[in-house]
Amino acid sequence: MKLQKITDSSEAAQKRRYDDACAATHGMDIIGERWALPVMRELMLGPRRFSELRKSLPAISANVLTQRLTGLEEAGIVTRSKLPPPISVQVYGLTPWGQEAGPVFQALGRWAARSPRHDPTRPFSAVSLMLSLRTMIDPARARGLTMRIGFHLGEEAFFLTIDDGAVAIGRGAVERPDLVMTGVPSGVAAAVYAGVPLDDLARDGLLAVEGDRALAAHFATLFPIPAKAPPGVV
Repeated sequence: MKLQKITDSSEAAQKRRYDDACAATHGMDIIGERWALPVMRELMLGPRRFSELRKSLPAISANVLTQRLTGLEEAGIVTRSKLPPPISVQVYGLTPWGQEAGPVFQALGRWAARSPRHDPTRPFSAVSLMLSLRTMIDPARARGLTMRIGFHLGEEAFFLTIDDGAVAIGRGAVERPDLVMTGVPSGVAAAVYAGVPLDDLARDGLLAVEGDRALAAHFATLFPIPAKAPPGVV
């Protein structure tokens, strides 16, 4: 009976494939399973433990997460490794080829942000926030700017640097930051995407800013939301 179930599952997976020579369509064969893209997103800024992925993706079950990690590993997108002592725990990370999907996420994010149905108030992870900042920054507004910003979002630390419009993000602390933002991802998003004043966010306990307040206010203007696409005509 178990062998029959495995055979049925394999056949069902084959039927879901598009059987199309288009490379973009083949890409969806590889990463089109539910939760595959969010799992890849959470690994874009470095390897994570299984428990950390579960925490960043609270709606996914342990069983489904295991399935997606296994499938992505078989596809050559995810790799497993073990951290050296004294930690000695297993982590999952993207392969170099998996990392090449970064620009795909950026293009998809900018495109989908124009959807009239996109709801930016729904929950999102700290990694999702940092990737969105890299995606949504307006290079023209950032041109000529140089700044180093640290983010303390819950238990995680990140950095964002701008050098004449070029943006870099990553995990960990940044040396000699011009600004340090401490709070929750939704607090940062409220400042940069909704224009909520920093003082209001501080009062509500969502975001605290250390450093040049004028620079922080200017930073919040660098991420204009693209215009929504016109609704379809029926």
